[in-house]
This record gives sequence, C-alpha cells and structure tokens, in this order.
Amino acid sequence: MVTLRLMWGLLVLCVVAASPRRYVRQAELDKYGNNNVDLDLNVDTDDVYDYYDGIDEPQIEIGTLSPDEDIDPSHHASLEEEEEEEDNELPIKPQLIPSGSGESGTLMGPSAQGGMGTCMLCTCLVGSVYCDDLKLDRVPPLSKETTHFYARYNKIARIAKSSFANLNKLKRIDLTSNGISSIDDDAFFGLPALEELVLRENSIRQLPALPPSMILIDASLNHLGSTGIQREAFKDMPGLLYLYLTDNNIDHIPVPLPDSLRSLHLQNNNIQMIHEDTFCNPHDLNYIRNALEDVRLDGNPINLSRTPQAYICLPRIPIGALI
Repeated sequence: MVTLRLMWGLLVLCVVAASPRRYVRQAELDKYGNNNVDLDLNVDTDDVYDYYDGIDEPQIEIGTLSPDEDIDPSHHASLEEEEEEEDNELPIKPQLIPSGSGESGTLMGPSAQGGMGTCMLCTCLVGSVYCDDLKLDRVPPLSKETTHFYARYNKIARIAKSSFANLNKLKRIDLTSNGISSIDDDAFFGLPALEELVLRENSIRQLPALPPSMILIDASLNHLGSTGIQREAFKDMPGLLYLYLTDNNIDHIPVPLPDSLRSLHLQNNNIQMIHEDTFCNPHDLNYIRNALEDVRLDGNPINLSRTPQAYICLPRIPIGALI
C-alpha cells in the first residue's frame, strides 16, 4: 500500500514538473540554519497529494492558439469579407459627353433604352464618335468637340437641320446605308469645318446644299435622278478633290466642276451627252486640266469617241465606252 502511494506521489510530481514554471519565493536558508536543520524525509505521500490537489492548475484549451500580440487581428480580413466589400463598392459612373447638337439629350431607337448617353451606346475616341450598326433612327446628341462622326448601317431616315447644329469642329460625317430619304437643305451648310460627307446606299432624292470647305462628297447608290443635284452645286468648292455619284440615274454631268477636282465617278448612270465645255475651255485651246486624272463614265449610254474635243484638255482619257 505504501509502495502504491509512493508511485502515485511520483506521478503527481511528474505532472507538476511538466506544468508551467511558477515563480516561488526562494526560502531563506539562514532561518533554518546551515547544519542544525533536520529534514524529515519520511514524508507522508497523502500529505503531498493533498497539497498538490489543492493547487489550481492552469486550464489549457486544446486546439486553440493565442493570437500574436504584435499583429492586429482586425487586419486579417477573410476572403469572403473582401469579396463582399468589392461587391458593395459603387459602380464607376461614366462621364457623359455634353450635348452640343440641336437634338434632345436622349437617344431614340431599340438600342437606346432609357435615354443612355451617346458614349454609353456608341464608341467615343477623342473627337471621333462611332455609332455603326446600332439600329438608331436619328442622329444622337454630339459633343461640340466632335470632329468625326460615323453612323453606318442604322435606320436613320431623316437628317434635320438641328441634327448637326453648332458642331463647328465636325470634319467628317459618314451615314452609309441608313435608308435616308429626307435631308433638310441647311442640315450641312452651316458646318464651317466639314470636309468629307459620305451618304452612300441611301434613298436620297435631293442632295442638300454643302459648305465650300468640302474635299470629298460620296452620294453613290441613291436616287438623285435628273433633278436631285442643285444647279452649280459644286462651283464654289475650291478644295473639292473627290466627287462620287455612281448609280444615281443621273442624266448629265453636274457642271461647272472646280479646277481642284482629281476624281469624278459617274459610272452606272444615264448620261448620254458630254459637251466641249464640260471639262475643257473651248475659248482657250491651251487650257489643260492637270488635276482631273480619274474620270469614270463606264456604264452610261454614251460613246466617248464621238466627242474627243470634250476631254482633250484632260491628262487621261475618261473610262467609258469608245464604240
């Protein structure tokens, strides 16, 4: 029985030895004397057990770690919390281009739901606005800084006077393939910087007045006919270089043409006559029209060989039927 108690006491001592160190006040040996103190080694193990049984051992919770004292726990945001913060961030509001044209500030058409700004629907790059193939039924509001506007393959049927109002920096307009049938006469004339106008593949019956700043005019594949071009429409355009009027059922060459003109395309029309003064000056036999090197009259019911004096001043013979 004594042996069992000794073993139990030793076990308790081992447990105590394995526990965290305790700072126990060192006994003052001077009180006991150096040689006069008799230590009783026959200690009752029951007393030892009772002593250690009364000590409150620190409770260690298994499976937990104490936080690092040097790191703020609030900095450890979970991945889920970060994702929630990202989801709760407000979306970036795009900066809309202010309206400079005379149209209202909302777009009309199937793709312009809710009056979205022009640059939310179209692609805006510096001064260029691209609105191709968006099923627009009218010209959207444009910034006064717009220099190039492209709205090809839409459903714009009418160009109003207010469509491009106050756009004094606009240089190029391309409205290819829209089904345009009506253009107000002053829709383009008030644009002082306009140089290039492309109206191909529409249903235009009357070409409107254009500013003298024009360099390129392309109204091919329309329905201009014999009355769709105003008299002397291109006379006061000293910088005009390219004039394309193919497939329009035109029955005459729209003279006078500016001396600056380089390329004239009139193929697939109904031109039957060419006169001596169409390109040349019959009163000045030395007159040579050096700039006009590209004249297309093929696809017209005209025999160029019958009127050679009409193009004798040109650097190249026009392309067309010679028989």
